[in-house]
Amino acid sequence: SVPHRGLALGQGVRRLHVSAAFNAKAKVSMSRFEPSNYVSYEKLNENVNIVRKRLNRPLTLSEKIVYGHLDDPVGQDIARGHTYLRLRPDRVAMQDATAQMAMLQFISSGLPCVAVPSTIHCDHLIEAQIGGAKDLARAKDINAEVYNFLASAGAKYGVGFWKPGSGIIHQIILENYAYPGVLLIGTDSHTPNGGGLGSICIGVGGADAVDVMAGIPWELKCPKVIGVKLTGKLSGWTSPKDVILKVAGILTVKGGTGAIVEYHGPGVDSISCTGMATICNMGAEIGATTSVFPYNHRMKTYLEKTGRGDIASLADDYADLLVPDPGCEYDSIVEINLDELKPHINGPFTPDLAHPMADIGATAVKNGWPLEVKVGLIGSCTNSSYEDMGRSASVAKQALDKGLKCKAAFTITPGSEQIRATIERDGYSKILGDVGGMVLANACGPCIGQWDRRDVKKGEKNTIVTSYNRNFTARNDANPATHAFVASPEIVTALAIAGTLDFNPEVDYLTAANGEKFKLEPPSADELPKLDFDPGQDTYQHPPAEGGSKLRVDVSPTSTRLQLLEPFDKWAGGDLEDLQVLIKVKGKCTTDHISAAGPWLKFRGHLDNISNNMLIGAVNIENDGINKIKNQLTGEYGGVPDVARHYKANGLSWVVVGDDNYGEGSSREHAALEPRHLGGRCIIVKSFARIHETNLKKQGMLPLTFQIPADYDKIRPDDKISIKGLANFTPGKPLSAVVNHSDGSKDDFQLNHTFNETQIEWFQAGSALNRMKELQ
Repeated sequence: SVPHRGLALGQGVRRLHVSAAFNAKAKVSMSRFEPSNYVSYEKLNENVNIVRKRLNRPLTLSEKIVYGHLDDPVGQDIARGHTYLRLRPDRVAMQDATAQMAMLQFISSGLPCVAVPSTIHCDHLIEAQIGGAKDLARAKDINAEVYNFLASAGAKYGVGFWKPGSGIIHQIILENYAYPGVLLIGTDSHTPNGGGLGSICIGVGGADAVDVMAGIPWELKCPKVIGVKLTGKLSGWTSPKDVILKVAGILTVKGGTGAIVEYHGPGVDSISCTGMATICNMGAEIGATTSVFPYNHRMKTYLEKTGRGDIASLADDYADLLVPDPGCEYDSIVEINLDELKPHINGPFTPDLAHPMADIGATAVKNGWPLEVKVGLIGSCTNSSYEDMGRSASVAKQALDKGLKCKAAFTITPGSEQIRATIERDGYSKILGDVGGMVLANACGPCIGQWDRRDVKKGEKNTIVTSYNRNFTARNDANPATHAFVASPEIVTALAIAGTLDFNPEVDYLTAANGEKFKLEPPSADELPKLDFDPGQDTYQHPPAEGGSKLRVDVSPTSTRLQLLEPFDKWAGGDLEDLQVLIKVKGKCTTDHISAAGPWLKFRGHLDNISNNMLIGAVNIENDGINKIKNQLTGEYGGVPDVARHYKANGLSWVVVGDDNYGEGSSREHAALEPRHLGGRCIIVKSFARIHETNLKKQGMLPLTFQIPADYDKIRPDDKISIKGLANFTPGKPLSAVVNHSDGSKDDFQLNHTFNETQIEWFQAGSALNRMKELQ
């Protein structure tokens, strides 16, 4: 536990009296960029005390932070897993690929300025090709129109703008904006990274961000809380990444859906603050709403090192608010003994296929996975901290000392300009370069498919290992035959040196240049730099102090990359009759399948153009084909977006039928906007991933689930489906479907939904944005 003044203050009533004494010095800014927005632990504490008294039980840390931000702590109905909470987040963060649509929606809301501190981060549009500086220069040139739009929209509406080259959104948030107890929403699914600093940071679609920026309470289904109790301590080759690789193996890609994962127990103190961020970041891969760690001395040190010592001392004063109450209860508990945890590697094709390093070689041989490692890639928003780079350099240095270089290609992605500058100053970059590595731009790069890969042909079976978070088919390099595995940066570095997947650094030997056999020692590195961080170049644009009312935001009507939004049509008032099945999707369908990234990122601000990628990665159950469906009006086969456009042009609305955990993965709301834009009305599946389901509701779509999952089997690719009961659309009451088969027979069954009253109003108005305008 942490020695600090906070614990001496006592609980409850006495705590409130004593806290008044601190109020004199309690004006601490949320960040150096917003000197007049203050950390408000008093308000958080007040709300938590109201809710604790109402519920009459100890609270988990997640509950304290979430319920501490309730719009109405006195009247809000609270039942974990059931009720919808109306919350007041402290801030919003958007990355450049999602910010375009979020800002376009904010512009069409007609409001003059954002209601809470908000930032835009340029990290997604920089393609990795030949190295950091040149790739960045090329991106600035290619994306000038988008960067100018985001910078001018930021200035006009009061949003801070982090220029391209600043770094990855989640690393920038950890370094500047996250702090214990803050509630932040971000338009990227890995926003939970901030949980490493005791924050509740939740990934959302852009329409949710618009709500918060507009000052409207934000809705979240009251999360369950999964406790992960850590005992023992990390040592040797085992790293924070192995904790989440193990958890993903236990809980699977949907085991965290609807829940916050809360880490606790004596093992927590053996993990660095940035290591805790790694664990929370990849919690997105188990479908969790977010993940969080309790405030401790590792967080305090990190805050001090990143120039926020005043927040750390304030957090000390309120420390009992920033840890779980003794005796609080979790909905379920997972226990992990860090003394026994071994290094893991997960994959291929899904992040929850977990293997101890000791087993991966034999498993790969049995399954026919290629053993040769073609490329090792370290960095990303998950693993690009100073400590990560230091541990990787410590492995690389041992190889260099024995005259070895990497057998595989090797790339390094610094998480931020601050990390890049600091690892350059401290010699890590040189070691990683000397062993054969190439330092890429401070950006997402290959992690999200921004990788101009040329060493293998499309369709060529090969293996890569990364320290990233996702390894869905074709995600990194657009090659469906690439087997991508996820591990810690130090394991990736060791595998890049060995060049083969069946190398286990704990037991296996390498051959030095002079022929002698040697074993790599476990990596060791400083958690934080001994000297202060080197901030590198200043890449932040403040919104103008005098406000942006006189500024203009230009969107050219002939642009191929930006397009102002037209409102979607309202619900016509009746049932949805005879919707054509556009595609019946077979198996895994992530947001990458629904709206691919990579080369499509450049159209994220132009709804009509990006809609040409709708569902082009989904497998059609009729023929196991990808992007090949039958046009029921012409009888010919075509691409999914082309057939959808043809139906829309002919006044035929359509429906998509899908499998389990539909829409898992990235928060991209384009996966919901595109079906709506191309004439879709409804998506019927066995189950949804949380963010995607909300995104569909926001755009006026009907996300529905089979009451009996086996009813999925009754639907044929050429069916027409009517959705009945919309005139009496109410929360908790199922709708029904009548399925008309082409042979004249019929089926009918019940469809469940999770709409609440407000969300039904979105559907009726045609979208959440339409409803916001009606209420203005």
